[in-house]
Amino acid sequence: MGEEHTTAVVERYLIELAELPGDASAEPIVRALLAGSVDRLHLLCATLLHRNYPRLARPPLNLQVDEMLSGVVERMIKAMRVVRPGTVRQFFALANQHMRWELNELARRLDHETRAVELRESAIGDPATPSSVSQVSPNTVRMLAAIDALPDDERETFSLVRVQGMTQTDAAAVLNVSVKTIQRRLNRSLLLLGEKLRDLQPHPVHHG
Repeated sequence: MGEEHTTAVVERYLIELAELPGDASAEPIVRALLAGSVDRLHLLCATLLHRNYPRLARPPLNLQVDEMLSGVVERMIKAMRVVRPGTVRQFFALANQHMRWELNELARRLDHETRAVELRESAIGDPATPSSVSQVSPNTVRMLAAIDALPDDERETFSLVRVQGMTQTDAAAVLNVSVKTIQRRLNRSLLLLGEKLRDLQPHPVHHG
């Protein structure tokens, strides 16, 4: 499905949602909307998974893009019972947010299970057993938690630019703000993360 066609389909269903009577169920329209944008959602899931969370696609989890997309679709169905994006950009910004939350949750679950395995192996005392499966440090968990704790605007901007690798111009288009606003939010997010994770920085940068 082409980019322009996907945008037109999403716009049509968003208009239907906006015109829906308050007592009517939105779920059939939401499911049709997600089905109509599935190709682009699949691409976004694949990009985010393999670029930023590649370890989740490797053993022991072996996460497939289709599995991730299924989880994201269920999240979107629940979210859109209360959140109604007004534009295509807002819709895909919401989808990006839930993709990141889905992957963060899977990463935390994997880390928790890995630590449980390591504790059992440590109790057994087998030196030949690898000490780590996912190679994820507590510092990584701290960084994910710090990102999640950012204010909404800063977290969304940081996610698009630094986590998903989107350009500042594209992020501005997705969020329907100026590039200067993106730059300001990104700078603020980096400042807030720097304060929370100061002890992880070997060479702190002091701004005069």
